[in-house]
Amino acid sequence: VQLVESGGGLVQAGGSLRVSCAASGFTSENYGIGWFRQVPGKEREGISCISSDGRSYYADSMKGRFTISSDNAKNTVYLQMNSLKPEDTAVYYCAAGYGLACNIDYDYWGQGTQVTVSS
Repeated sequence: VQLVESGGGLVQAGGSLRVSCAASGFTSENYGIGWFRQVPGKEREGISCISSDGRSYYADSMKGRFTISSDNAKNTVYLQMNSLKPEDTAVYYCAAGYGLACNIDYDYWGQGTQVTVSS
């Protein structure tokens, strides 16, 4: 499985950004793709996951401003981020694993994309 993130960048506080994860190489139809973020020196945070059958799940602290979606024709998962705050600054990673309903181990990781929110 290969995962390639894109779409990170610099955005002002209050703005929006959409990051993308192009996925390939799945050998089963049952898998999930999730988004995580990490700030250097801090623990990685889980944001959301979408299963291969389109069900989405969110960490409680991430509900409201973040929306996960997928375009199966493009094999791409998106994370739409709205009302961004400086504390959302982090490297955003997508990750994937096999299983149902995002009950998975994330065995595959992308390289990450930097999101910086200026105040």
